[in-house]
Amino acid sequence: MSSTPLKLTLVGGPTVLIEFGSMRLLTDPTFDPPGRYEVNSLRFEKTSGPALSLAEIGELDAVLLSHDQHIDNLDSAGRAMLPSVGRTYTTPSGASRLGGSAIGLAPWESCTLRGANGETLLVTATPARHGPIGIEPISGEVVGFALGVDRPGDLLYVTGDTVWYEGTAEVAQRFSPKAVLLFAGAAEPRGRYHMTMGSEGALEAAHAFPKATIVAAHNEGWGHFSESQEQLVDVFAQLRVPDRLVPFEKGKALVIPVPG
Repeated sequence: MSSTPLKLTLVGGPTVLIEFGSMRLLTDPTFDPPGRYEVNSLRFEKTSGPALSLAEIGELDAVLLSHDQHIDNLDSAGRAMLPSVGRTYTTPSGASRLGGSAIGLAPWESCTLRGANGETLLVTATPARHGPIGIEPISGEVVGFALGVDRPGDLLYVTGDTVWYEGTAEVAQRFSPKAVLLFAGAAEPRGRYHMTMGSEGALEAAHAFPKATIVAAHNEGWGHFSESQEQLVDVFAQLRVPDRLVPFEKGKALVIPVPG
């Protein structure tokens, strides 16, 4: 594998800039300002804006969009920027709704992303369940993504909006990424049940990927998150595994070595 480091920058919410060599990707783009938003009779409050603007992020090779149907994963500004990106990987149903450069990938389906200078990444869609069992008719289709260099999933696993369940556990059985990006926050937009991973799921992930650097995003910026980054760090400390979770500071690049 290349000795090129992996760089992750938390823009805000689920939006993370991924840089590896000359390749630049962005997860679930959200750039709208703070405020109150109403979608399908549900009210959401965005409490903080992005740490970087679209102009500061610059050109991208691809967007990794876990799903298009929720405003905290794809907002108006994020939706408007998609046509300027070479390709957007998302769910099959999301690709049919978005059209344009959107490419739908079902779980375990892979394709090769080629950069302008000839570098390549293997993009594999991974299973995701956006809430408790039986939630699918309400939450809709969601995927995560595993990025590979020399083999599938050997670089980075992006969970997307999911709880920890047998589908995410299977990702750990198939792939050995250098880093795992959890969409955490224990989101509760509809009631007292989690739509994304809380501390229990994050601990499961850390156990399932013992050699990976674990970072967590999508746990700030919106009012429906019930668990903050600080609380998650505290849980890992209480369970005596503080080194298994690397705090993710908004707007500051996190450099993860990738041994050759």
